[in-house]
Amino acid sequence: MHFEFTELKRYLEERSGTAVEIKDVRQLGGEASGTAALKQFGYGHPFLVAYTVDDREERVVFHFIRRNPFGRERDDDRVAAVWLDFNTFNRLPSHVPALDMTMVTKEGAIQSIGSAQELLLLTAYRRGRLYADDLMRIRTEGKIQPLDIRRAEALATYLATIHKEKHADPILWRRRLRDLIGNGEGIMGLTDSYPPDLSYMNEEDLRTFEEKANQWRWRLKPRDHRLSQVHGDFHPFNILFEEGLTFHLLDRSRGEWGEPADDVSCLTINYLFFSLQRFGRLEGPFLDLHNGFWNGYLSARADEELCEVIQPWFSWRALVLASPTWYPDISEGVRRKLLRFAQRIMSDERYDYRHVNQYLEET
Repeated sequence: MHFEFTELKRYLEERSGTAVEIKDVRQLGGEASGTAALKQFGYGHPFLVAYTVDDREERVVFHFIRRNPFGRERDDDRVAAVWLDFNTFNRLPSHVPALDMTMVTKEGAIQSIGSAQELLLLTAYRRGRLYADDLMRIRTEGKIQPLDIRRAEALATYLATIHKEKHADPILWRRRLRDLIGNGEGIMGLTDSYPPDLSYMNEEDLRTFEEKANQWRWRLKPRDHRLSQVHGDFHPFNILFEEGLTFHLLDRSRGEWGEPADDVSCLTINYLFFSLQRFGRLEGPFLDLHNGFWNGYLSARADEELCEVIQPWFSWRALVLASPTWYPDISEGVRRKLLRFAQRIMSDERYDYRHVNQYLEET
């Protein structure tokens, strides 16, 4: 991230409302000054700018949030850090004041966003029906159409294709594993959301989920070679189908790189979820969709490790679907089977996608 003295001067004049004269630019915590300080800014060092305005000397410090393995691995982490600093520094007595929140454009322009209250995302609009509508229709009718199988295979091929793109970043891989377990949307966030004294889930059960998930984290930490392009929230409510096989995706989540098992588990557990509501097990049309997806995915992308790493991702998704907060209207029987599936799979070293019902049976 670099910009010229002229751009720094323009920003300060816009902020001051009059002409300014820059006297010095100095890197804090180092020796660089002048033009060298601006170059060093690209590496994350704060720099001091001294300037005069109306015969008055002013000093301000520009801060850049450096990438690090402590919650600053992604661009959005660093944006969030600046947002938090700007909105909290001035609420604490004696803290150095935050004066503005700025951004540097791709063209090197410095622009203030200090008056921002919320960030809004603008996207295009695409027509279509949620893939969840297909699954609800199949649940109601108890049968599928040829197009349903073709759509499951199309989704499998799509995921297999995007998952082939790899990214070498061990720090980010470990972050994704931490997010799976400790993030507010991850396993611990879900366990914290369950009300106490449920007939089908108690505190010991929830604690066991967390403990086993952390064991899986340590087991998976060496497998950073698996970091791949992902969607991150590939469930039927984020997939829009037009007529035929044309589809559009919504709400990509948690960054562009992750574990392929995240996407695979997110979609395939929904075949189980809707089947449980109709048949009490993975059966009939949903078994056909499930098998069609798995066969299509593994045919398009050989992944010998997938069934050795997918367990905690399945467990997380099962906790979502069984949650009385997220899905208040499903039966207790469905919740029990989802949670049994999650518990059993966490103890299985290799997931057997060909015999899913074995994870549902009462012992």
